[in-house]
Amino acid sequence: MASDDKMEVAVLGGGCFWCLEAVYLQVRGIMQVESGYTDGAQPDPSYEQVCSGTSGHVEVVRLEFDPEAISYRDILEIFFTIHDPTTLNRQGNDVGTQYRSAIYYQSPEQQETARQVIKEMAIVWDAPIVTELKAAQPYYKAEPYQQNYFEQHPLQGYCAFVVAPKVAKFKDMFRARVK
Repeated sequence: MASDDKMEVAVLGGGCFWCLEAVYLQVRGIMQVESGYTDGAQPDPSYEQVCSGTSGHVEVVRLEFDPEAISYRDILEIFFTIHDPTTLNRQGNDVGTQYRSAIYYQSPEQQETARQVIKEMAIVWDAPIVTELKAAQPYYKAEPYQQNYFEQHPLQGYCAFVVAPKVAKFKDMFRARVK
């Protein structure tokens, strides 16, 4: 395992952050997963402000990962498997700019890897990829009640019918990556 100074960060938006968080908490090599907001105009927005669709923010997960245990490419391949990168400002019934598909790269190397993976995914998907690729923006941690949401509320309706199938799909398709 890499020391803390060798850890890398990935920030991804792909619909409701509960879905991404629940999956990435299961991934070997991901050391920390945090739900939050990025890419909006005002500092430290609330969930209500982000959900209004007027703040410009995206619901994201911030991942700290050990690059010796999992590559950024692998993280992105999981990302493109667990959400639909072809639907603009929407994932299933979640509609609004806060649910857009986005990758916020932390370095030129991440930017290049993301470009390559997006190009490869364009062949896999039947519709054009609409995932935004942007340099890292100011990030704000979501409220405490948003953290580990699926783990704390697995029987809640949205968790049972939307989040759980994404976790199951990840576990089925990426068995070698499950913690």
